[in-house]
Amino acid sequence: MSLPCVLVLAGHDPTGGAGLIADAEAIRAMGGWALTVPTALTCQTTVNVHTVTPRPGEEILATARAVLKDCDIHAIKIGLIADLSALEAAVELCRMLSPLPIIIDPVLKAGGGRELSSELLRAAFVERLLPLADLVTPNLEELARLTGSALEDQDTAGQAGKMLATGAGAVLATGTDVADASHQPHVTHRLYTPEGIRTWSWPRLPGSYHGSGCTLASAVAALLARGETLENACEKAQQFTWQSLERALMPGRGQHLPDRLSGPFHLPIQERMT
Repeated sequence: MSLPCVLVLAGHDPTGGAGLIADAEAIRAMGGWALTVPTALTCQTTVNVHTVTPRPGEEILATARAVLKDCDIHAIKIGLIADLSALEAAVELCRMLSPLPIIIDPVLKAGGGRELSSELLRAAFVERLLPLADLVTPNLEELARLTGSALEDQDTAGQAGKMLATGAGAVLATGTDVADASHQPHVTHRLYTPEGIRTWSWPRLPGSYHGSGCTLASAVAALLARGETLENACEKAQQFTWQSLERALMPGRGQHLPDRLSGPFHLPIQERMT
């Protein structure tokens, strides 16, 4: 049996909550196969990230090229980019593999609060990598920071418009980190494209989760690799992510980790779509 392959550039998280392990689990659950290329090694727990060791860009390229000689790629998913060398490697691979679907999940800060980027790296990310993306999946803070907006600025549509203006094909802005989240009964995600806006609202789950962004972006990548339309892929990936969070596990003393392999996945009754 042959499955559509997704090339994944991301960091390794030893907890398995996020990073390459999360990507591989989500992609397999959605009917694809992940070909994983580490961009960085992290020392982290379910509480916070302690250190990040970037992998040299030439090693990233060598690993990816070896895989590309062996396997046919149907989509690309990019997660943690820890330095400029890794960024340039990602840019080269995206240009090499265009016009395959390219999904970028910006990783700027760990759930525990540790910064994973710099002003210089973010500027290069916006200038060099975002224009190559078919879909970018930022949370609200990432969207604000990547568009040079104030964190308290709630003009999500305006910020998404700025991101589309860089050349990105679409923006799926996730609302898990909305201000005063504990008093919000639903989480709202919005897909912005040049054609318009699509909105989904999901019941907010209790607790703090690690790896939801990786799960969502990789699920979208797998579904696009399988030939789904962008809107359908975003909807099904949200459904899958919500279910994996509903069934989340807590192996450590910090955040809950999505259970991406328990399936089957069903649409929650409380979902509202507009």
